[in-house]
Amino acid sequence: MTNQTPEQKARDEIDKMLVAAGWVVQSKSKVNLAAGKGVAVREYQTDVGPADYVLFADGKPAGIIEAKREEEGERLTTHEDQASWYAHATLKYNLNKEPLPFVYESTGVLTRFTDYRDPKPRSRPVFHFHKPETLAEWRGQTETLREKLQNMPALDEQGLRPAQIRAIRNLETSFKKNRPKALIQMATGAGKTFTACTFVYRLLKHANARRILFLVDTRNLGEQAEQEFLKYQPADDNRKFTELYNVQRLNSGYIASDSQVCISTIQRLYAILKGEDLDEAAELENPNESAWQWQKKAPIPVAFAPRYPVEQFDVIIIDECHRSIYNLWKQVLEYFDAFLVGLTATPDKRTFGFFNENVVSEYTYEESVIDGVNVPYDVFTIETEITRAGAKIKAKEYVDKREKLSRKKRWEQLDEDVEYTAGQLDREVVNPSQIRHIIRAYKEALPTIFPDRFDKKGEFEVPKTLVFAKTDSHADDIIQIIREEFAEGNDFCKKITYKADEDPKSVLTRFRNSWAPRIAVTVDMIATGTDVKPLEVLLFMRDVKSSNYFEQMKGRGTRTLNFDDLKKVTRTARHTKTHFVIVDAVGAVKSKKTDSRHLERKPAVPLKDLLGAVAMGVQDEDLFTSLANRLIRLSRQLTEDEKARFEKLSGGKTINQAAGDLLNAYNPDTIEKVQLTIAQEKPGFPPDEIKQALENQLDALRQQAASVFTGEMNEYIENMRKVHEQIIDAINLDTLRKAEWDSYSTEKARQVVQDFSAYIKAHKDEIIALSIFYDQPYRRRDLTFAMIKEVLEILKREKPLLAPHYVWNAYAQLEEVKGSSPRSELAALVSLIRRVTGIDSQLTPYNHIVDRNFKDWIFKKHGGAGQKFTEEQMEWLRLLKDHVAASFHVTLDDLDYTPFDALGGRGKMWQLFGDQTVDIIDELNAALAA
Repeated sequence: MTNQTPEQKARDEIDKMLVAAGWVVQSKSKVNLAAGKGVAVREYQTDVGPADYVLFADGKPAGIIEAKREEEGERLTTHEDQASWYAHATLKYNLNKEPLPFVYESTGVLTRFTDYRDPKPRSRPVFHFHKPETLAEWRGQTETLREKLQNMPALDEQGLRPAQIRAIRNLETSFKKNRPKALIQMATGAGKTFTACTFVYRLLKHANARRILFLVDTRNLGEQAEQEFLKYQPADDNRKFTELYNVQRLNSGYIASDSQVCISTIQRLYAILKGEDLDEAAELENPNESAWQWQKKAPIPVAFAPRYPVEQFDVIIIDECHRSIYNLWKQVLEYFDAFLVGLTATPDKRTFGFFNENVVSEYTYEESVIDGVNVPYDVFTIETEITRAGAKIKAKEYVDKREKLSRKKRWEQLDEDVEYTAGQLDREVVNPSQIRHIIRAYKEALPTIFPDRFDKKGEFEVPKTLVFAKTDSHADDIIQIIREEFAEGNDFCKKITYKADEDPKSVLTRFRNSWAPRIAVTVDMIATGTDVKPLEVLLFMRDVKSSNYFEQMKGRGTRTLNFDDLKKVTRTARHTKTHFVIVDAVGAVKSKKTDSRHLERKPAVPLKDLLGAVAMGVQDEDLFTSLANRLIRLSRQLTEDEKARFEKLSGGKTINQAAGDLLNAYNPDTIEKVQLTIAQEKPGFPPDEIKQALENQLDALRQQAASVFTGEMNEYIENMRKVHEQIIDAINLDTLRKAEWDSYSTEKARQVVQDFSAYIKAHKDEIIALSIFYDQPYRRRDLTFAMIKEVLEILKREKPLLAPHYVWNAYAQLEEVKGSSPRSELAALVSLIRRVTGIDSQLTPYNHIVDRNFKDWIFKKHGGAGQKFTEEQMEWLRLLKDHVAASFHVTLDDLDYTPFDALGGRGKMWQLFGDQTVDIIDELNAALAA
């Protein structure tokens, strides 16, 4: 309709929105409240004048809409009083005895909503109007969701860690304050999903939340979340969560009406809201790492979908939210009228900003290690000469050249010298010797890194290792060399990437739960989010520039694992998982990191398609950004002649200038400058005209950036890219520069030893066992198993980072240790205390000390003319010695239990030693504890 006033345009849009949400829109002169579940009557009369719209649900008045022209959007909150005024008015014919609870202010573009039944009613932006069925249901409730959130019962802390308790309590406080967004920062491995299961259960049970969405960005994470909900059992109920509530992981556009928890990837939800089918392959990778599959058209903004009303979910939990709250995905989150709760271990500034800086819990990796929730890590450095400095292949040498994708090789003689840097390795040049030296150095260092992993045959068992490779091609090279260097078959080392020939999920399951494979090589697939608890080594053969991504990668090794579960996959494990090791072969630990976003958002899209889309006039921020990044990378490979040819074809622009124009076309600063210029040039002009002027100028800016990419230019760029193959450098043989504990690990080991020593000394007067070691050596004969266990329990409770086996490993880095770490934590603790108190000058396993002291005692007994022990007596004494080695003390009462009772118990000892029995026991306790 032409020549409409802004107010008329706004009401037309509001009418469309109401109809889409299921309302029947009527004029006041043609009211028929039976026409539908919900009827919206225009200009309905009240005792203070006509309301723009009165909403009737099931024939009864429920709410009002105050309509405003679009230009009033920035001042929409100023009209709340007027809307409330109508809501509190008396409708014609006295249809309402109480104020109408549901109040909207809308321009048809922006809409705000207030539920006046809420405690401290507060308006909030909503994407669309609610359905009439929803308002009818809400009106029948005695309490609103926000009111119920005010009265949540006390949290049952059973089975929860302090950080989880703090997160849930603070989140519920945030709900009580009606904060729309909240961020839970919790270290990888600290139990984010379990925390989410707990507060989801409380929201469903105590706040009567209807439906909660658990949003992930990969199918793998969705499956893991589903498993967590399947396993979760509330502290106050004997039934599993899924026996109480229905959990649905979305595999299609169907959302079951009886599902209380939905698990979905954000890609699938975006497709659902657009009314499109989703290829399951799009859920394999997270959007931040490899971007949604770009189509040759501009992305469609999210529009209202009647099948999925905005009130579909009461709460949305966004897992790994540092990756999935931007760009297109932000639309999905803002579509629903729901509380948003973010979960992440590695937030950045944008994450804090999106969640309105409402951080309800901060629990860092360092804190989780101190609390014993996660394990710490050590760093072992491997450096080769070529890794550090690159190499030169002289002219006239014959080399293989390999196509990057097909890996097809051809033999070629070099016309000129080829010099390459460390940064070009495994991209432009592959040096098999460099990869081999790293793998060989790792293999040879393993007995140093894990000295207690030899089996009874003396064969070393490789700990579960995850290798981070640069590309799929690099991963293939690494796998081949690992199998050769370790002299193992295919099952020993597997690739786990999205492009692997085998089902990556199946390989991942075997890697997590079975003995083989021992080593997995990945690019991105399990770099983040995936739980593999038995992992003990992360081998970095690629550098990482993003600090968030690097922390996520480190998180793969942080999980704790008890001894029994570790031993199921690593047979030679002697104790629980105490730490993991980063083997840094590329300087990843010390390289400079940034929080900046990845430029590349469409790495899976061929360059040819990106160029073609730009040439055909497609304008899209991700498209422009990805093409710019490809050009920047390509520019580093071009010769001067190639750069000059590009400049000629572009009409004078260098390749970097062309990339800069693409980035500038969507730069927020540029857009803001254009907006300011238009505002200055067109003061007082209608918003529609200003908006159109802005769109015209930005369109011109983007067309100018795209004008370079003609058919001829695109063909030239594509041909330039193809000629850059990988050179296989089999001529320069690498040499190992160092393979050693990093200074970081050495200093940390020294600090651990100092902390342990200081703790033991500080408590020597408080804990009986410690006072015996320090000041009463004659009483060491009285040291009991219970006394040592008390020390261990106090240590674990107060200083979990000082676990005996971890402290033992720290000593092993700093000094020569006699023997490997004992299997028993108690035995290791006794040896460590003896070392700290100066009883032993060198850390020695306690069973070795007992063996040595037993030999000395027997030697003294057998010396001279005294009576010698018979062989039967010696067998019994050895049993007593072994008992002391395990339990630190032996008494007459111990003889009534295993292993003595099966051999006759105390009666047998009296038979063998007669009146000397008690003296023998006392002497052994004293001698063996010396």
